[in-house]
Amino acid sequence: MQITETDKDIIRQQIGREPQGIVAIAARAENTVPVVLQMRSIVDGKPFPTLYWLCSKDLSKAIGSIETQGWVKEVEQKIATDEQLKSQYLANQQQYVDKRLQQMTVEDRAIIEQRGFSEMFQRYGIGGISQWDKVRCLHMQYAHHLVDGNIIGELLDQQFELHKLLVKTDFR
Repeated sequence: MQITETDKDIIRQQIGREPQGIVAIAARAENTVPVVLQMRSIVDGKPFPTLYWLCSKDLSKAIGSIETQGWVKEVEQKIATDEQLKSQYLANQQQYVDKRLQQMTVEDRAIIEQRGFSEMFQRYGIGGISQWDKVRCLHMQYAHHLVDGNIIGELLDQQFELHKLLVKTDFR
């Protein structure tokens, strides 16, 4: 999705700084306010394995609260004991890695290969995690969910109804 000057102003308000490395708006709220950004794989000359960045203050605050409640450990325990959940989650990790490689610019891919970062971009999944059976950063999990769908995002919506925040009129 094209990034307008209005989008850039809203993103600055949401994240509190000048945005860098944005390729596109990957998801918007019902009122068209950006909620997820698609990022470049190289930002300021450094590897940046985050494909999707959650920029909504409301969603970020809600997810931060969920993280402080210890929900990450709870869902990790479910992943360890529920084979179907684990299978879905591991598939989401692989889908994320594959999509990041597909979306990567030719320039970024060349830099990554030149600097020996290719293995890192194959190994690091959602939230930059290398242990794919663990959960790191619910913000990135939910950003991925809003764009491509993922099981952790589905669980967040089921248990905490985060999707209801997408109908609010102001995400700044």
